Amino acid sequence: MSAPKLRISGLSKVFGSKAKTVEVLRDINLDLADNEFVSLVGSSGCGKSTLLSIVAGLQEFEQGDVIVDGMAIDGPGLDRGVVFQSYTLLPWLTARGNIEFALAAAGYRKAEAREIADEHLALVRLTKFAESHPHQLSGGMKQRVAIARALSYRPKILLMDEPFGALDALTRHEMQELLTRIWEQHRLTVLFVTHDVEEAIYLSDRIVVMSLGPGRIHHEMHVGLARPRHQDMIATTEFIEMQRNLVRSIREGSVALQSPV
Repeated sequence: MSAPKLRISGLSKVFGSKAKTVEVLRDINLDLADNEFVSLVGSSGCGKSTLLSIVAGLQEFEQGDVIVDGMAIDGPGLDRGVVFQSYTLLPWLTARGNIEFALAAAGYRKAEAREIADEHLALVRLTKFAESHPHQLSGGMKQRVAIARALSYRPKILLMDEPFGALDALTRHEMQELLTRIWEQHRLTVLFVTHDVEEAIYLSDRIVVMSLGPGRIHHEMHVGLARPRHQDMIATTEFIEMQRNLVRSIREGSVALQSPV
């Protein structure tokens, strides 16, 4: 059996000072295989965004290990691409310019950065909008640029924190289809945070349910739906039953707040 692409072992996280601390995560153990799509779900406050931020190298942690391809992380790195709910685009740069800026920071030469930027704009179907600035783009278009930028320097792992949470329902479905198409074509490891049960099932190979008080792994669900995925699956008996089971598991995890630790 091959080693995991991402291994999180014995991870704990505390916020606050010595006088007053809050334990946010306790003893998180999670492996992600190469090319696996895993979603984190759970009630608000269970620490799923904090966990993703730690894997991104944006937050420190008190105990445990986070290992990518056998190497412990010590901060942000080009091996991990990150996409947040907020688009985090530089407003004074065009769609192409935002991608080129990230590539320049990663050490790519100007001509190479231009070629890669254009390739990834085509990947997210935004070639015609390469010279548009963020204020000229819709929310879905901005998030496409953010995804293209995160993929442009070819990370080993894509980390996504509620990336479609601010979008309307139709645009959200379009973005889900775009993401599954990109993932199925290019195959990379994805850790995806969402509060949307339908979205988690539609996108994922495996879903990890986190419990409250402090955040721990409560349950894991393997999604056996065939790929490529399509929106018609959402109406099937199998999909609806998985939704019911996942909602039940999330509710069980939220009760953990009232249970003795």
